[in-house]
Amino acid sequence: MKFSHAWIEKNPWLLIGLVILVISIGGLVEIVPLFFQKSTTEPIAGLKPYSALRLTGRDIYVREGCYNCHSQMIRPFRAETERYGHYSVAGEFVYDRPFQWGSKRTGPDLARVGARYSDEWHRTHLNNPRDVVPESNMPGYPWLAATALVPADVVPKLRALMRLAVPYTEEEVRQAPAALEGKTEEDALIAYLQGLGTLIKTRN
Repeated sequence: MKFSHAWIEKNPWLLIGLVILVISIGGLVEIVPLFFQKSTTEPIAGLKPYSALRLTGRDIYVREGCYNCHSQMIRPFRAETERYGHYSVAGEFVYDRPFQWGSKRTGPDLARVGARYSDEWHRTHLNNPRDVVPESNMPGYPWLAATALVPADVVPKLRALMRLAVPYTEEEVRQAPAALEGKTEEDALIAYLQGLGTLIKTRN
């Protein structure tokens, strides 16, 4: 008897089940091995969990939707590395929850922006981007400089990350609020940006 797949196509529920089965097996084959590759699960040399100030800045970055216009993942292509620097590696992001890779580049990639500009440049840029980049279409964020941080808010964030195996210590959690005293949201965001990609030397 000649086999025909027509009977599968005529049974939508069977077809759906088989498609889900094939996609599930294919996904597992691609994803599971990554959990056992050290290059994707171990931090690069020198990488430490975010400080309280940088963690708060990262959360502001997410809240303001910066990832909608800026990626943080440099692909291993010459056009990318010539412009932005060394391509991104998995070990840089092991403490990122959630990661900020993104794919939209209305603005430039920020994976290697750390230490490229001064704090004052970032302050001017966040207040009114066109003061330093005349052709920029980025909106200004002047309210960040006027909004004080709430130091106590960082403690539950740190404890949540500890439950996800980020190696914070109890002493770091205890001292975290003091590190945010007198700081603004702008200070935190700049601290976050200034640390991006600095462990892997960028190319000029």
